[in-house]
Amino acid sequence: MVNDKIVIRGAREHNLKDIYVTIPKNKLVVVTGLSGSGKSSLAFDTLYAEGRRRYVQSLSSYARQFLGQMDKPDVDSIDGLNPAISIDQKTTSHNPRSTVGTVTEINDYLRLLWARVGHPICPNDGTLIERQSVDQMVDRIMALPERTKIQLLAPVIRAKRGEHKDVFKRVQRAGYVRVIVDGKMHEIGEEFNLAKNKRHNIDIVVDRLIMKDSIKSRLFDSIESALRLSDGYMNVDVIGDEMLNFSEYYACPKCGFTVGEMEPRLFSFNAPFGACPDCDGLGMNLAVDEDLVVPDKSKTLAEGALAPWKTSNYYTEMLEQACAALDIPMNKPFNKLTKKQRETILHGSTKPVKFHVTGDFGVNDTTQPFEGVMDNVERRYKHPMSKFMRDVMGKYMTELTCSTCHGKRLNEKALAVKVMGKDIAEASELSISKSLDFFKSVKLSEQETVIAKPILKEVCDRLSFLDSVGLDYLTLSRSANTLSGGEAQRIRLATQIGSNLSGVMYVLDEPSIGLHQRDNDRLIASLKRMRDLGNSLIVVEHDNETMCQADYLIDMGPGAGVYGGKVMAQGTPEEVEKNPKSLTGQYLSGKKFVPVPLKRRKGNGKKITITGAQENNLKNINVDFPLGKFIVVSGVSGSGKSTLVNMILKRVLAQKLNHNSTKPGKYKSIRGYKNIEKIIDIDQSPIGRTPRSNPATYTSVFDDIRTLFAQTNEAKMRGYTKARFSFNVKGGRCEACHGDGIIKIEMNFLPDVYVPCEVCHGSRYNSETLEVTYREKNIAQVLDMTINEACKFFENIPKIARKLQTIVDVGLGYVKLGQSATTLSGGEAQRMKLAAELQKLSTGKNFYILDEPTTGLHTDDIKRLLEVLQRLVDEGNTVLVIEHNLDVIKNADWIIDLGPEGGEGGGNVVATGTPEEIAEVKESYTGQYLKPVLKRDTKLTRDAEKHDKKIANLN
Repeated sequence: MVNDKIVIRGAREHNLKDIYVTIPKNKLVVVTGLSGSGKSSLAFDTLYAEGRRRYVQSLSSYARQFLGQMDKPDVDSIDGLNPAISIDQKTTSHNPRSTVGTVTEINDYLRLLWARVGHPICPNDGTLIERQSVDQMVDRIMALPERTKIQLLAPVIRAKRGEHKDVFKRVQRAGYVRVIVDGKMHEIGEEFNLAKNKRHNIDIVVDRLIMKDSIKSRLFDSIESALRLSDGYMNVDVIGDEMLNFSEYYACPKCGFTVGEMEPRLFSFNAPFGACPDCDGLGMNLAVDEDLVVPDKSKTLAEGALAPWKTSNYYTEMLEQACAALDIPMNKPFNKLTKKQRETILHGSTKPVKFHVTGDFGVNDTTQPFEGVMDNVERRYKHPMSKFMRDVMGKYMTELTCSTCHGKRLNEKALAVKVMGKDIAEASELSISKSLDFFKSVKLSEQETVIAKPILKEVCDRLSFLDSVGLDYLTLSRSANTLSGGEAQRIRLATQIGSNLSGVMYVLDEPSIGLHQRDNDRLIASLKRMRDLGNSLIVVEHDNETMCQADYLIDMGPGAGVYGGKVMAQGTPEEVEKNPKSLTGQYLSGKKFVPVPLKRRKGNGKKITITGAQENNLKNINVDFPLGKFIVVSGVSGSGKSTLVNMILKRVLAQKLNHNSTKPGKYKSIRGYKNIEKIIDIDQSPIGRTPRSNPATYTSVFDDIRTLFAQTNEAKMRGYTKARFSFNVKGGRCEACHGDGIIKIEMNFLPDVYVPCEVCHGSRYNSETLEVTYREKNIAQVLDMTINEACKFFENIPKIARKLQTIVDVGLGYVKLGQSATTLSGGEAQRMKLAAELQKLSTGKNFYILDEPTTGLHTDDIKRLLEVLQRLVDEGNTVLVIEHNLDVIKNADWIIDLGPEGGEGGGNVVATGTPEEIAEVKESYTGQYLKPVLKRDTKLTRDAEKHDKKIANLN
């Protein structure tokens, strides 16, 4: 039947070779293959892109204009396609207001729960706040001193947009004479022209009174009128004193603390009603950081201890004159100055000082108090002369927890409301697993239980889904911009599980990224649950366990880039294992494997030691990083790996060695950092942001190629320099397309079309430049070569051949020299950076840091990556990798395993040592999963070595 499968005919998107694929519906289908073999081109750029395009085409033309036009993938036909939903890794929000709670919409239910069954507790005296009666209001007002003038106000409009003309008419008909609009008193007969799109506050002046005993009866009537007009709210303007707020709802009878209307927006830190007034609901405030202003406190003021003023002659002069007047020594280390002297330098003095300084506008003579460096930075940041100045001063600012809300983001009214003794912020700070226990054990009154039951069901369901995809260590208050790509993807996956849709085609991009083997079973169970609802799951994945559990496997290959784009094998995992053409099948069956080093390096005997690491969930730990070794930091998801390496170690070393201003996480001390010369972070960020950037320019081999072309006889005769062969500057490039090779044609009702330049036909250069050739190839033809072809072409030019060979060594021989950097995947970009590092002459004292470098890599690519990393270590360098992949872990010389659990249950060093030592530690989850793999692959490695020796002896 056609309905039980998706049939793709003639797929040619990117590097796909006109392939024909049949994918069964309502199954868990894994698309695998080498990096760059065409997996994403098939799953995302063909299947998902066509599913999305067809859905958009089904909408009205009015709706389509807001969604934009979508290109049709290069495919002949796709039959049996279901509505498609993509769950990729590019969805992490960079908005500081987004949290795990807001992204999953659990916060919406929590706000409703606290608004409906929460109990306000006065923060001043702990009194349970209940609704106020009119009698209580009268008693409170009558307690004011005699002869006090008051106005009773009915707040009929509070922070609402509109002209509100009907309100003024209603007030006039009711016989009231005065209103206060946005804080200003008006007679009701005046003409009001309020801005329609601005928020306004309107209070009716119900009565004006002078306090005395005889007004009690009138006060009672007036209060009732005010409460009736404004639905139970009233303000009393005490002339010359603070405004009193009253409500028929909630206010403390002892101190008068009023919570206000208990509605969901009160508990939102993204709404002005609930947000902390000091940090606007961010939980953090930008403040000048003393550690960034004085990064090296052992320096003297004369040596430039004050970083913001170090390069300014104006401020240096001012500092010298201030120190002379205030008797502060310039040649004494900053940390040896007295507390008062340091305070004066940082925050200024009240004593006037005579200054005679030369600025941009000539000599300036003034007498004024000395402005401290931190106060100066804050002023220049808040009131900058230019955007550049603001950016410069911003380097000395850091985010500090708000002192008003203590990072809870909400105002005191919202935080006063409790459910089971916890405010909404405290409940959000619990880990997902603890949060689930809390909401399952909530005890309420009979009436409240009826109200809360549907809300609690939704909350518990959503928390269970997050728990089921291995995110039990996260908290709802965790900022979304601190999540990894894998975590963000699994949050979206949990949301989709909760939607209970069926008949949908989900396309996922490596959902196992960042997930420890212990949690992988839960993720696979979640994927199967979605499949069992009647959905088709197309998963791009390299994880062995996921592939073995799949219903159907599609292996792309045989190589990467231009050498890939074909279906090498398809069928059940067992069928793919038996297929000799499938590289993946050979790894699954054990015919191919990543070998284990039979000897571990001893290192150079030196180490870097971090003591007292206690950022996030780290439990004041001390960690040694032995140098001259291949180190792996492992542990379950959320155990503190990234905190230790990225937030502490990397930032401390960057600060000490590269004078970086980024502040590291909390730690006590670091020792041994002088044993290394450089710290190099090799991540998966793009090697260039524009299409002009390419592998040739990034690895600097293009400079050598241009120099070679400039040395040809033809170029010398014409007087061409190497600049002539650049497509970025005038001279040799085609001016019709400015060296882009393509021209963008804007279409009003269709997507923009890119066509090859008619003048240079996509070569990027003008005809005169292309007449210069080297070995019968012009510069454009060289850029169109793959790196494998270029390596052979330039084999007689050692400088160029050596650089190209390093790119081949990292497995990127299929990439074209002039291929746009924006088309490279994260894994390809990372390996290109490694190639650039391998080109450099190593001193053997570099410290390399890689965070999950196996992301997007096939087992065969991992094998190649490990060879490159081992090569760096063999040169005497230290390589530190954060990783879950067992093929990488078993190749380490030294493992630092954190845990034992994630979140609050993590942050401890569970074990350190060689892979063999870790495998014997029962408390280590990594050790438990490593032990069988290590045993199997060590035997295979020994057998392979014996086989190789036997063949060598025969020869």
